[in-house]
Amino acid sequence: MSERGEKFEVIVVGAGPAGLSCAHLLAKEGVNVAVVERGDFPGSKNVMGGVLYTQPTAEIFPEFWKEAPLERHIVETQAWVLTERAAFKAAHRHEDFDQEPYNAFSVFRARFDKWMASKVREAGALIIPETVVESAIMEDGKVVGVHTGRPDGDLYADVVVAADGVNSLLAQKAGLREEIPPSEAALGVKEVIALPRESIEDRFNLTGDQGATIELYCDASWGMVGTAWIYTNRDSLSIGVGTLVSQLVERGIQPNDMLEHFKSHPMVAPLLEGGETREYLAHLIPEGGLHGMPKLSAHGMLVVGDAAMLVNSMHREGSNLAMTSGKLAAEAILRASQWGEFSAESLAYYDQLLRDTYIYKDLYKYRNMGRFFETHPEFFTLYPDFLNEAAREMLTVDGLPKRNKQRKIFWDAMRRRTPWRMAIDFFKAWRSIA
Repeated sequence: MSERGEKFEVIVVGAGPAGLSCAHLLAKEGVNVAVVERGDFPGSKNVMGGVLYTQPTAEIFPEFWKEAPLERHIVETQAWVLTERAAFKAAHRHEDFDQEPYNAFSVFRARFDKWMASKVREAGALIIPETVVESAIMEDGKVVGVHTGRPDGDLYADVVVAADGVNSLLAQKAGLREEIPPSEAALGVKEVIALPRESIEDRFNLTGDQGATIELYCDASWGMVGTAWIYTNRDSLSIGVGTLVSQLVERGIQPNDMLEHFKSHPMVAPLLEGGETREYLAHLIPEGGLHGMPKLSAHGMLVVGDAAMLVNSMHREGSNLAMTSGKLAAEAILRASQWGEFSAESLAYYDQLLRDTYIYKDLYKYRNMGRFFETHPEFFTLYPDFLNEAAREMLTVDGLPKRNKQRKIFWDAMRRRTPWRMAIDFFKAWRSIA
Protein backbone atom coordinates (compact mmCIF):
# COMPACT_ATOMS: atom_id res chain seq x y z
CA MET A 1 0.00 0.00 0.00
CA SER A 2 1.12 3.52 -0.71
CA GLU A 3 -0.01 6.59 1.14
CA ARG A 4 -2.43 7.50 -1.59
CA GLY A 5 -3.94 4.04 -2.17
CA GLU A 6 -3.13 0.68 -3.64
CA LYS A 7 -1.47 0.69 -7.07
CA PHE A 8 -2.07 -1.76 -9.92
CA GLU A 9 -0.82 -1.78 -13.46
CA VAL A 10 -4.38 -2.00 -14.81
CA ILE A 11 -7.80 -1.52 -13.22
CA VAL A 12 -10.79 -2.90 -15.12
CA VAL A 13 -14.13 -1.47 -14.03
CA GLY A 14 -16.93 -3.95 -14.73
CA ALA A 15 -16.83 -7.76 -14.70
CA GLY A 16 -18.84 -8.45 -17.84
CA PRO A 17 -17.60 -10.16 -21.01
CA ALA A 18 -15.53 -7.15 -22.15
CA GLY A 19 -13.87 -6.48 -18.80
CA LEU A 20 -13.18 -10.10 -17.94
CA SER A 21 -11.76 -10.84 -21.39
CA CYS A 22 -9.37 -7.92 -21.08
CA ALA A 23 -8.35 -8.86 -17.54
CA HIS A 24 -7.81 -12.52 -18.41
CA LEU A 25 -5.45 -11.84 -21.29
CA LEU A 26 -3.49 -9.26 -19.29
CA ALA A 27 -3.18 -11.50 -16.22
CA LYS A 28 -1.92 -14.37 -18.38
CA GLU A 29 0.92 -12.08 -19.47
CA GLY A 30 1.83 -11.34 -15.87
CA VAL A 31 0.20 -7.90 -15.65
CA ASN A 32 -0.98 -6.86 -12.18
CA VAL A 33 -4.73 -6.45 -12.79
CA ALA A 34 -7.67 -5.62 -10.54
CA VAL A 35 -11.29 -6.02 -11.69
CA VAL A 36 -13.77 -3.87 -9.77
CA GLU A 37 -17.37 -5.10 -9.87
CA ARG A 38 -20.38 -3.45 -8.23
CA GLY A 39 -22.36 -6.69 -7.97
CA ASP A 40 -22.08 -9.33 -5.27
CA PHE A 41 -20.13 -11.41 -7.79
CA PRO A 42 -19.42 -11.22 -11.54
CA GLY A 43 -22.67 -11.91 -13.35
CA SER A 44 -24.94 -11.13 -10.41
CA LYS A 45 -26.30 -8.08 -12.26
CA ASN A 46 -26.87 -10.16 -15.42
CA VAL A 47 -29.31 -12.82 -14.33
CA MET A 48 -30.85 -13.33 -17.76
CA GLY A 49 -29.96 -15.55 -20.68
CA GLY A 50 -28.46 -14.69 -24.03
CA VAL A 51 -26.50 -16.07 -26.97
CA LEU A 52 -22.75 -16.62 -26.79
CA TYR A 53 -20.72 -17.04 -30.00
CA THR A 54 -17.94 -19.60 -30.08
CA GLN A 55 -15.20 -18.03 -32.21
CA PRO A 56 -14.63 -14.78 -30.27
CA THR A 57 -15.04 -16.58 -26.93
CA ALA A 58 -12.53 -19.29 -27.85
CA GLU A 59 -9.95 -16.62 -28.63
CA ILE A 60 -10.05 -15.71 -24.94
CA PHE A 61 -10.91 -19.07 -23.37
CA PRO A 62 -9.81 -21.90 -25.70
CA GLU A 63 -12.16 -24.92 -25.77
CA PHE A 64 -14.41 -23.25 -23.21
CA TRP A 65 -17.37 -25.38 -24.34
CA LYS A 66 -15.80 -28.43 -22.69
CA GLU A 67 -16.20 -27.02 -19.16
CA ALA A 68 -18.14 -23.75 -19.15
CA PRO A 69 -21.78 -23.69 -17.89
CA LEU A 70 -23.69 -23.61 -21.18
CA GLU A 71 -27.32 -24.32 -21.97
CA ARG A 72 -27.89 -25.43 -25.59
CA HIS A 73 -25.88 -25.17 -28.80
CA ILE A 74 -27.88 -23.22 -31.40
CA VAL A 75 -28.73 -25.16 -34.55
CA GLU A 76 -31.57 -23.04 -35.89
CA THR A 77 -32.23 -19.32 -36.18
CA GLN A 78 -35.67 -17.99 -37.06
CA ALA A 79 -36.96 -14.52 -37.93
CA TRP A 80 -40.65 -13.64 -37.64
CA VAL A 81 -42.40 -10.54 -38.98
CA LEU A 82 -45.48 -10.12 -36.81
CA THR A 83 -48.73 -8.29 -37.36
CA GLU A 84 -51.60 -8.32 -34.89
CA ARG A 85 -52.89 -11.71 -36.05
CA ALA A 86 -50.18 -13.23 -38.21
CA ALA A 87 -46.50 -14.10 -38.57
CA PHE A 88 -44.35 -14.31 -41.69
CA LYS A 89 -41.49 -16.68 -40.81
CA ALA A 90 -38.02 -17.42 -42.17
CA ALA A 91 -35.60 -19.95 -40.71
CA HIS A 92 -32.15 -21.39 -41.26
CA ARG A 93 -30.84 -24.69 -39.90
CA HIS A 94 -27.54 -26.36 -40.75
CA GLU A 95 -25.85 -29.60 -39.69
CA ASP A 96 -22.57 -27.72 -39.22
CA PHE A 97 -24.15 -25.90 -36.29
CA ASP A 98 -24.81 -29.28 -34.66
CA GLN A 99 -21.14 -30.25 -34.53
CA GLU A 100 -18.42 -29.33 -32.04
CA PRO A 101 -17.15 -26.67 -31.49
CA TYR A 102 -20.58 -25.34 -32.55
CA ASN A 103 -21.33 -21.80 -33.68
CA ALA A 104 -23.20 -20.41 -30.67
CA PHE A 105 -24.76 -21.35 -27.35
CA SER A 106 -27.58 -20.12 -25.18
CA VAL A 107 -26.24 -19.21 -21.74
CA PHE A 108 -27.21 -17.67 -18.43
CA ARG A 109 -24.92 -14.72 -17.88
CA ALA A 110 -24.93 -15.13 -14.09
CA ARG A 111 -23.40 -18.58 -14.46
CA PHE A 112 -21.15 -17.91 -17.43
CA ASP A 113 -19.73 -14.61 -16.14
CA LYS A 114 -19.01 -16.30 -12.81
CA TRP A 115 -17.14 -19.05 -14.65
CA MET A 116 -15.15 -16.48 -16.64
CA ALA A 117 -14.27 -14.72 -13.41
CA SER A 118 -12.90 -17.97 -11.99
CA LYS A 119 -10.59 -18.25 -15.01
CA VAL A 120 -9.51 -14.64 -14.54
CA ARG A 121 -8.62 -15.36 -10.91
CA GLU A 122 -6.70 -18.49 -11.95
CA ALA A 123 -4.70 -16.33 -14.36
CA GLY A 124 -3.68 -14.12 -11.44
CA ALA A 125 -6.03 -11.12 -11.48
CA LEU A 126 -7.70 -9.72 -8.35
CA ILE A 127 -11.49 -9.34 -8.49
CA ILE A 128 -13.00 -6.82 -6.07
CA PRO A 129 -16.81 -7.31 -5.82
CA GLU A 130 -19.45 -5.17 -4.13
CA THR A 131 -17.53 -2.02 -4.95
CA VAL A 132 -18.93 0.98 -6.80
CA VAL A 133 -16.55 3.10 -8.85
CA GLU A 134 -17.73 6.69 -8.57
CA SER A 135 -15.33 8.44 -10.94
CA ALA A 136 -11.84 8.46 -12.40
CA ILE A 137 -8.97 10.06 -10.55
CA MET A 138 -7.51 12.77 -12.76
CA GLU A 139 -4.06 14.33 -12.39
CA ASP A 140 -2.79 16.87 -14.93
CA GLY A 141 -5.38 15.70 -17.46
CA LYS A 142 -4.41 12.05 -17.03
CA VAL A 143 -6.51 9.18 -15.65
CA VAL A 144 -4.43 7.65 -12.86
CA GLY A 145 -7.00 5.60 -10.94
CA VAL A 146 -10.55 5.42 -9.64
CA HIS A 147 -12.51 6.69 -6.66
CA THR A 148 -14.64 3.95 -5.08
CA GLY A 149 -17.46 4.16 -2.63
CA ARG A 150 -15.42 2.47 0.09
CA PRO A 151 -13.57 4.35 2.85
CA ASP A 152 -9.95 4.86 1.79
CA GLY A 153 -10.98 3.09 -1.39
CA ASP A 154 -9.04 5.05 -4.01
CA LEU A 155 -7.19 2.72 -6.36
CA TYR A 156 -4.42 3.75 -8.74
CA ALA A 157 -3.20 2.29 -12.01
CA ASP A 158 -1.27 3.02 -15.19
CA VAL A 159 -4.43 2.29 -17.21
CA VAL A 160 -8.12 2.19 -16.30
CA VAL A 161 -10.44 0.20 -18.58
CA ALA A 162 -14.08 1.36 -18.54
CA ALA A 163 -16.18 -1.78 -18.98
CA ASP A 164 -19.04 -0.57 -16.82
CA GLY A 165 -21.89 -0.91 -19.31
CA VAL A 166 -24.08 1.24 -21.50
CA ASN A 167 -24.56 3.98 -18.93
CA SER A 168 -20.83 4.29 -18.28
CA LEU A 169 -20.55 6.95 -15.61
CA LEU A 170 -16.82 6.39 -15.57
CA ALA A 171 -16.44 7.37 -19.23
CA GLN A 172 -18.81 10.31 -18.74
CA LYS A 173 -16.99 11.70 -15.73
CA ALA A 174 -13.64 11.26 -17.49
CA GLY A 175 -14.97 13.45 -20.32
CA LEU A 176 -14.97 10.73 -22.98
CA ARG A 177 -18.70 10.77 -23.63
CA GLU A 178 -21.87 12.76 -23.05
CA GLU A 179 -24.97 11.36 -21.41
CA ILE A 180 -26.69 8.99 -23.83
CA PRO A 181 -29.81 10.54 -25.43
CA PRO A 182 -33.03 8.48 -25.28
CA SER A 183 -32.89 7.88 -29.04
CA GLU A 184 -29.55 6.04 -28.68
CA ALA A 185 -30.59 3.58 -25.98
CA ALA A 186 -33.18 0.82 -25.94
CA LEU A 187 -34.90 -0.53 -22.88
CA GLY A 188 -35.05 -4.30 -22.88
CA VAL A 189 -37.44 -6.20 -20.62
CA LYS A 190 -36.78 -9.90 -20.17
CA GLU A 191 -38.08 -13.00 -18.48
CA VAL A 192 -36.93 -16.54 -17.93
CA ILE A 193 -39.91 -18.88 -18.27
CA ALA A 194 -39.50 -22.39 -16.89
CA LEU A 195 -40.77 -25.20 -19.12
CA PRO A 196 -40.17 -28.95 -19.12
CA ARG A 197 -37.31 -29.98 -21.35
CA GLU A 198 -39.61 -32.23 -23.36
CA SER A 199 -41.99 -29.34 -24.10
CA ILE A 200 -39.15 -27.16 -25.36
CA GLU A 201 -37.80 -29.87 -27.65
CA ASP A 202 -41.27 -30.67 -28.99
CA ARG A 203 -42.28 -27.04 -29.63
CA PHE A 204 -38.98 -26.05 -31.26
CA ASN A 205 -38.25 -29.36 -33.07
CA LEU A 206 -35.06 -30.07 -31.10
CA THR A 207 -33.33 -33.14 -29.72
CA GLY A 208 -30.72 -33.54 -27.00
CA ASP A 209 -28.84 -30.31 -26.35
CA GLN A 210 -29.87 -28.63 -29.62
CA GLY A 211 -31.16 -25.09 -29.28
CA ALA A 212 -32.99 -22.50 -31.35
CA THR A 213 -33.45 -18.74 -31.37
CA ILE A 214 -36.30 -16.62 -32.72
CA GLU A 215 -35.96 -12.91 -33.48
CA LEU A 216 -39.35 -11.20 -33.84
CA TYR A 217 -40.14 -7.81 -35.34
CA CYS A 218 -42.87 -5.20 -35.89
CA ASP A 219 -45.94 -6.00 -33.78
CA ALA A 220 -43.58 -7.79 -31.38
CA SER A 221 -42.43 -4.33 -30.25
CA TRP A 222 -45.91 -2.80 -30.70
CA GLY A 223 -44.88 -1.17 -33.99
CA MET A 224 -41.99 0.72 -32.41
CA VAL A 225 -38.36 0.45 -33.53
CA GLY A 226 -37.21 -2.66 -31.70
CA THR A 227 -36.91 -6.42 -31.55
CA ALA A 228 -38.21 -9.29 -29.48
CA TRP A 229 -36.48 -12.60 -28.94
CA ILE A 230 -36.97 -16.15 -27.68
CA TYR A 231 -33.95 -18.31 -26.81
CA THR A 232 -34.16 -21.94 -25.73
CA ASN A 233 -32.34 -23.10 -22.60
CA ARG A 234 -32.24 -26.63 -21.19
CA ASP A 235 -35.45 -26.34 -19.19
CA SER A 236 -36.54 -22.74 -19.75
CA LEU A 237 -36.97 -20.01 -22.35
CA SER A 238 -35.25 -16.63 -22.24
CA ILE A 239 -37.67 -14.13 -23.77
CA GLY A 240 -37.65 -10.39 -24.08
CA VAL A 241 -38.46 -7.30 -26.08
CA GLY A 242 -36.64 -4.02 -26.45
CA THR A 243 -37.38 -0.70 -28.07
CA LEU A 244 -35.94 2.81 -28.11
CA VAL A 245 -36.38 4.70 -24.85
CA SER A 246 -37.43 7.77 -26.83
CA GLN A 247 -40.36 5.93 -28.40
CA LEU A 248 -41.51 4.43 -25.10
CA VAL A 249 -41.61 7.95 -23.66
CA GLU A 250 -43.39 9.40 -26.69
CA ARG A 251 -46.10 6.75 -26.61
CA GLY A 252 -46.36 6.59 -22.83
CA ILE A 253 -45.96 2.80 -22.76
CA GLN A 254 -44.78 1.00 -19.66
CA PRO A 255 -41.99 -1.56 -20.34
CA ASN A 256 -43.88 -4.39 -18.63
CA ASP A 257 -46.97 -3.68 -20.75
CA MET A 258 -44.82 -4.06 -23.86
CA LEU A 259 -43.58 -7.45 -22.65
CA GLU A 260 -47.11 -8.64 -21.80
CA HIS A 261 -48.30 -7.52 -25.27
CA PHE A 262 -45.57 -9.63 -26.82
CA LYS A 263 -46.25 -12.68 -24.64
CA SER A 264 -49.97 -12.60 -25.45
CA HIS A 265 -49.50 -12.50 -29.24
CA PRO A 266 -51.41 -15.44 -30.76
CA MET A 267 -48.27 -16.71 -32.51
CA VAL A 268 -46.12 -16.45 -29.38
CA ALA A 269 -48.44 -17.54 -26.58
CA PRO A 270 -48.53 -21.26 -27.58
CA LEU A 271 -44.73 -21.45 -27.23
CA LEU A 272 -44.99 -20.17 -23.66
CA GLU A 273 -48.09 -22.07 -22.61
CA GLY A 274 -47.79 -23.77 -19.25
CA GLY A 275 -44.56 -21.95 -18.42
CA GLU A 276 -43.79 -20.30 -15.10
CA THR A 277 -41.93 -17.00 -14.85
CA ARG A 278 -38.71 -17.59 -12.95
CA GLU A 279 -36.91 -14.23 -13.37
CA TYR A 280 -37.68 -10.71 -14.62
CA LEU A 281 -35.26 -7.93 -15.51
CA ALA A 282 -35.13 -4.62 -17.36
CA HIS A 283 -31.90 -3.08 -18.63
CA LEU A 284 -30.57 -0.57 -21.13
CA ILE A 285 -29.09 -1.63 -24.47
CA PRO A 286 -26.80 0.70 -26.45
CA GLU A 287 -28.30 1.56 -29.84
CA GLY A 288 -26.22 4.55 -30.93
CA GLY A 289 -23.96 2.49 -33.17
CA LEU A 290 -21.10 4.24 -34.88
CA HIS A 291 -22.64 7.71 -34.50
CA GLY A 292 -23.04 7.20 -30.75
CA MET A 293 -19.58 5.78 -30.14
CA PRO A 294 -17.66 7.77 -27.53
CA LYS A 295 -13.99 8.61 -27.57
CA LEU A 296 -12.39 5.22 -26.95
CA SER A 297 -8.98 6.17 -25.59
CA ALA A 298 -7.41 8.87 -23.47
CA HIS A 299 -4.26 9.28 -21.40
CA GLY A 300 -4.48 6.32 -19.03
CA MET A 301 -7.93 5.08 -20.10
CA LEU A 302 -9.72 2.83 -22.61
CA VAL A 303 -13.45 2.18 -23.14
CA VAL A 304 -14.76 -1.26 -24.15
CA GLY A 305 -17.97 -3.24 -24.67
CA ASP A 306 -21.37 -1.65 -24.08
CA ALA A 307 -19.66 1.40 -22.57
CA ALA A 308 -18.20 1.99 -26.05
CA MET A 309 -21.61 1.47 -27.78
CA LEU A 310 -20.32 -1.76 -29.33
CA VAL A 311 -23.60 -3.48 -30.14
CA ASN A 312 -24.72 -4.55 -33.60
CA SER A 313 -28.48 -4.06 -33.30
CA MET A 314 -29.14 -5.36 -36.83
CA HIS A 315 -27.90 -8.83 -35.90
CA ARG A 316 -28.49 -8.62 -32.12
CA GLU A 317 -24.78 -9.15 -31.45
CA GLY A 318 -23.24 -7.80 -28.28
CA SER A 319 -21.25 -10.32 -26.27
CA ASN A 320 -18.96 -11.14 -29.20
CA LEU A 321 -18.22 -7.46 -29.82
CA ALA A 322 -17.61 -6.96 -26.10
CA MET A 323 -15.15 -9.83 -25.81
CA THR A 324 -13.28 -8.85 -28.95
CA SER A 325 -13.00 -5.26 -27.74
CA GLY A 326 -11.63 -6.50 -24.40
CA LYS A 327 -9.07 -8.56 -26.26
CA LEU A 328 -7.99 -5.58 -28.37
CA ALA A 329 -7.76 -3.35 -25.30
CA ALA A 330 -5.44 -5.92 -23.69
CA GLU A 331 -3.25 -5.96 -26.80
CA ALA A 332 -3.02 -2.17 -26.81
CA ILE A 333 -2.13 -2.09 -23.10
CA LEU A 334 0.57 -4.75 -23.50
CA ARG A 335 2.11 -2.75 -26.34
CA ALA A 336 2.00 0.47 -24.29
CA SER A 337 3.53 -1.38 -21.34
CA GLN A 338 6.48 -2.49 -23.46
CA TRP A 339 7.07 1.16 -24.32
CA GLY A 340 6.47 2.31 -20.75
CA GLU A 341 4.15 4.95 -22.18
CA PHE A 342 0.40 5.18 -21.43
CA SER A 343 -0.40 8.45 -23.18
CA ALA A 344 -3.47 9.02 -25.33
CA GLU A 345 -1.30 8.62 -28.42
CA SER A 346 0.08 5.29 -27.24
CA LEU A 347 -3.28 3.85 -26.19
CA ALA A 348 -4.90 5.05 -29.44
CA TYR A 349 -3.47 1.83 -30.86
CA TYR A 350 -6.68 0.30 -29.48
CA ASP A 351 -8.71 2.50 -31.85
CA GLN A 352 -6.53 1.39 -34.74
CA LEU A 353 -6.96 -2.29 -33.88
CA LEU A 354 -10.72 -1.87 -33.56
CA ARG A 355 -11.00 -0.22 -36.99
CA ASP A 356 -9.35 -3.25 -38.59
CA THR A 357 -11.88 -5.74 -37.17
CA TYR A 358 -15.40 -6.84 -38.05
CA ILE A 359 -16.67 -4.68 -35.19
CA TYR A 360 -15.96 -1.32 -36.78
CA LYS A 361 -16.68 -2.54 -40.30
CA ASP A 362 -20.12 -3.86 -39.33
CA LEU A 363 -20.98 -0.77 -37.31
CA TYR A 364 -19.91 1.39 -40.26
CA LYS A 365 -22.07 -0.68 -42.61
CA TYR A 366 -25.15 -0.12 -40.44
CA ARG A 367 -24.28 3.39 -39.28
CA ASN A 368 -27.45 4.97 -40.77
CA MET A 369 -29.85 2.12 -40.10
CA GLY A 370 -31.10 3.22 -36.68
CA ARG A 371 -31.98 6.74 -37.73
CA PHE A 372 -33.66 5.50 -40.93
CA PHE A 373 -36.04 3.10 -39.20
CA GLU A 374 -36.77 5.60 -36.45
CA THR A 375 -38.01 8.04 -39.09
CA HIS A 376 -39.78 5.41 -41.24
CA PRO A 377 -42.30 3.67 -38.96
CA GLU A 378 -44.06 2.16 -41.97
CA PHE A 379 -41.48 -0.65 -41.92
CA PHE A 380 -42.86 -1.71 -38.52
CA THR A 381 -46.55 -1.23 -39.35
CA LEU A 382 -47.62 -0.79 -42.96
CA TYR A 383 -45.23 -3.09 -44.81
CA PRO A 384 -45.58 -6.03 -42.39
CA ASP A 385 -49.35 -5.78 -43.01
CA PHE A 386 -48.75 -5.86 -46.76
CA LEU A 387 -46.51 -8.92 -46.45
CA ASN A 388 -48.77 -10.97 -44.23
CA GLU A 389 -51.98 -10.06 -46.03
CA ALA A 390 -50.43 -10.93 -49.38
CA ALA A 391 -49.34 -14.31 -48.04
CA ARG A 392 -52.79 -14.95 -46.56
CA GLU A 393 -54.48 -14.08 -49.85
CA MET A 394 -52.24 -16.30 -51.98
CA LEU A 395 -52.52 -19.25 -49.59
CA THR A 396 -56.31 -19.07 -49.25
CA VAL A 397 -58.04 -21.51 -51.62
CA ASP A 398 -61.44 -19.99 -52.34
CA GLY A 399 -62.13 -20.63 -56.04
CA LEU A 400 -60.49 -17.42 -57.29
CA PRO A 401 -57.73 -17.71 -59.92
CA LYS A 402 -54.26 -16.75 -58.74
CA ARG A 403 -54.07 -13.90 -61.25
CA ASN A 404 -57.18 -12.36 -59.69
CA LYS A 405 -55.59 -12.68 -56.27
CA GLN A 406 -52.45 -10.96 -57.50
CA ARG A 407 -54.53 -8.06 -58.81
CA LYS A 408 -56.39 -7.82 -55.50
CA ILE A 409 -53.12 -7.72 -53.56
CA PHE A 410 -51.77 -5.03 -55.91
CA TRP A 411 -54.79 -2.74 -55.70
CA ASP A 412 -55.17 -3.17 -51.95
CA ALA A 413 -51.57 -2.05 -51.58
CA MET A 414 -51.97 0.85 -54.02
CA ARG A 415 -54.78 2.28 -51.94
CA ARG A 416 -52.29 2.78 -49.10
CA ARG A 417 -48.98 3.36 -50.88
CA THR A 418 -48.09 4.26 -54.46
CA PRO A 419 -45.52 2.14 -56.34
CA TRP A 420 -43.21 5.15 -56.59
CA ARG A 421 -43.36 5.76 -52.83
CA MET A 422 -42.73 2.07 -52.14
CA ALA A 423 -39.74 2.07 -54.45
CA ILE A 424 -38.28 5.11 -52.70
CA ASP A 425 -38.89 3.57 -49.25
CA PHE A 426 -37.18 0.31 -50.08
CA PHE A 427 -34.31 1.97 -51.90
CA LYS A 428 -33.62 4.12 -48.84
CA ALA A 429 -33.93 1.08 -46.58
CA TRP A 430 -31.46 -0.82 -48.71
CA ARG A 431 -29.06 2.13 -48.64
CA SER A 432 -29.21 2.20 -44.83
CA ILE A 433 -28.01 -1.41 -44.51
CA ALA A 434 -26.04 -1.99 -47.71
